[in-house]
Amino acid sequence: MITRNDIPKLYGMDVYETDGGKIGSTDEVYLDAETGEPEWLAVKTGLFGTKQSFIPLQRAEVGGDRIVVPFDKSTVKDAPRIDPDGRLSPDEEDELYRYYGFSSSGGSLTGDETTTATGTASYDSDTTGTDYDRDSSATGDDAMTRSEERLVADTRKEQVGKARLRKYVVTEQEQVSVPVSREEVRLEREPITEANRGDALSGAEISDGEHEVTLHAERPVVDTEAVPVERVRLGKEVVTDEESVTGEVRKEQIDFDDPDGTRR
Repeated sequence: MITRNDIPKLYGMDVYETDGGKIGSTDEVYLDAETGEPEWLAVKTGLFGTKQSFIPLQRAEVGGDRIVVPFDKSTVKDAPRIDPDGRLSPDEEDELYRYYGFSSSGGSLTGDETTTATGTASYDSDTTGTDYDRDSSATGDDAMTRSEERLVADTRKEQVGKARLRKYVVTEQEQVSVPVSREEVRLEREPITEANRGDALSGAEISDGEHEVTLHAERPVVDTEAVPVERVRLGKEVVTDEESVTGEVRKEQIDFDDPDGTRR
């Protein structure tokens, strides 16, 4: 069982599920405002430890350099989101206990339970129910830890548009050269020879007559045919740019008063 004596070493300790998987690391310890006993852990989870989830310390154990809780990582990450502002209200604590299946006394949650859990607060070694100063009371030294926030940047993917392929028909004018041929008439003369004398003397000696020759010519004609020329598809590529983001961060400052009354 985890008690008040374990509180100083809980900070920053890794939290594991029973099967050995790491859930996160402890950021804050919350105590019962009446008894002062540790009751909740605020654990950093998620990428870069940017999220915090509350885990009840009932049935949790400290072993070596880790805290083992009887919940798996997905259960812890899906727990109700409550702002870790140093104190849990009764309603917030009730909501967490119902989610984890515990009552405020650490037992199983029953259907007729009406008791409201008492508010819890961060632990202070001198005053129960006030914020826990882990700088000196937890470690036993006289140093004060000064903390400040850092910007933790991440990205999320969102849809910015759609691209689509669309096909439509356009009509254009094209001109091509086509070779064409034609027949032309020409007059051919040949002298009378022994070879053609018989044909030359076969008709009347003097007579009228005519002879006809048919001429041919090619004319260009136009037709079309559809042929595949290429394949077109949409592809995606990742382009990485640099963008600047801004945000507000808080930091602690430390003043001290000299014995002579000077404040620094």
